[in-house]
Amino acid sequence: MLIDTYGRVATDLRVSLTDRCNLRCTYCMPEEGLQWLAKPDLLTDDEIVRMVRIAVTELGVTDVRFTGGEPLLRPGLVGIVERCAALEPRPKLSLTTNGIGLRRTAAALRAAGLDRVNVSLDTLRPEVFRTLTRRDRHADVLAGMAAAAEAGLAPVKVNAVLMRGVNDDEAPELLAWAVERGYELRFIEQMPLDAQHGWQRTDMVTADEILAALHDRFTLTPEGESTRGSAPAERWLVDGGPARVGVIGSVTRPFCHACDRTRLTADGQVRNCLFAREESDLRSALRSGASDARIAELWRAAMWGKKAGSGLDDPAFAQPERPMSAIGG
Repeated sequence: MLIDTYGRVATDLRVSLTDRCNLRCTYCMPEEGLQWLAKPDLLTDDEIVRMVRIAVTELGVTDVRFTGGEPLLRPGLVGIVERCAALEPRPKLSLTTNGIGLRRTAAALRAAGLDRVNVSLDTLRPEVFRTLTRRDRHADVLAGMAAAAEAGLAPVKVNAVLMRGVNDDEAPELLAWAVERGYELRFIEQMPLDAQHGWQRTDMVTADEILAALHDRFTLTPEGESTRGSAPAERWLVDGGPARVGVIGSVTRPFCHACDRTRLTADGQVRNCLFAREESDLRSALRSGASDARIAELWRAAMWGKKAGSGLDDPAFAQPERPMSAIGG
């Protein structure tokens, strides 16, 4: 079990497979000049599967999500998914992706044992997509989502970040579009995890602003605090349901008190919080011949020291050195 001093138990593992990405979203990466991890520093496919096995069989993890960077850039992804799906007990397996490569991989990932996907899409306007991502791949993302739904990777969840003065007027249109296609939309407050360290609280579109915009067009009925549990998203039924929309207010509505996540970076570091400024090195133990029991012991120690909260509400908050692309979502 991965328990901390506040009694929270981590059962949800986020595994970053790479820090590389084929987009350059303005709230995540600079246009150029970001230094990637060297290949020898990355965990191998075998090492990733071993770490997931230890988490599942020794530490009580029940949900595993593969992230990046962009995880579809990992050549061995399908094999990693297949091997993790064969574990006993079998964890739930999901993937967070920008969707660009899903059209060609969705069926293979489903066959390998992937249960569902989260796809990032911040706008329905191709020209705004080019501005936000610095790439002309909007049509590829839409095609990837459709392929995921067709392959049975359901529910397809859509993650959207609204940027003030860029796409902050699109909330109602995004929700109507998602409902029509049977996707579950989740708006996420912009977080201070950009590589440029340019995040400003005043520029962030808040959960309250998002909900106000949605209420102008839809009737939203809260599902209730009791159903949220450790989930980061507060969810509402749209016009009576069954469609739902979620809002993740990581900054203004934090859920630290119920957080159940542990994170493994692509280079084998455990992070007990998305906003942590410290990491615990498991790669060295892994490569020096440590037993599963020893690695599990180190992982428990890393989680035991987890802080009560992210510190985002503290005026002295300091952004982590690693950007989101190098941490994993």
